[in-house]
Amino acid sequence: MSVDEEKRNFLKGMIALGALIVVGGLAKPILDYATVSGEVVTTFPKVKVANISQLEVNQPVIFNYPLSNEPNFLVMLSQPAEYGIGPQKNVVAFSAICEHYGCIYHFRTSLAPYGGPDVPGGHCPCHGSLYNFLEDAKVVGGPAPCPVPRVILELDSSTGDIYAVGMEPPTIYSHGPSCSSDVSYDLQGGSVV
Repeated sequence: MSVDEEKRNFLKGMIALGALIVVGGLAKPILDYATVSGEVVTTFPKVKVANISQLEVNQPVIFNYPLSNEPNFLVMLSQPAEYGIGPQKNVVAFSAICEHYGCIYHFRTSLAPYGGPDVPGGHCPCHGSLYNFLEDAKVVGGPAPCPVPRVILELDSSTGDIYAVGMEPPTIYSHGPSCSSDVSYDLQGGSVV
């Protein structure tokens, strides 16, 4: 090998080493940016949503959970519901993000005008998905592949305060695989409330 070839190979090696150092130095900031607040969050926060005395029948309260940009409906229904809390087991909460294409759907006191049963639930104006709030947001019409995630609620019976403490599957639309049962995805991609 000639002296010129040795010099070229040495320079190529130095350039490659420099590139590795630069890329390696960027790895940590990129990983920190991709996680929530520089840390990977693994547990759902406990957040006060409302007080049961302030709820009115079929008047939803909108709140963000578990991330600051993810809306949910908390509603006191006129009848008991599956997984409902409160003295009459009629207070439930669900993600307001449709599982079909991620549109924000609307709470309706009856799904009958939209081709569904005469029950309270969600109607998505984008493509017509219907969710029955009495039966854990079961899909009862339209193209949605799975129910919307239920917010797990706790009631402090001494104060009447209602807390969001977690989510039930499936994951919120656009978090992880479609209709996944791995709710840890719901804590990624934004700021936890």
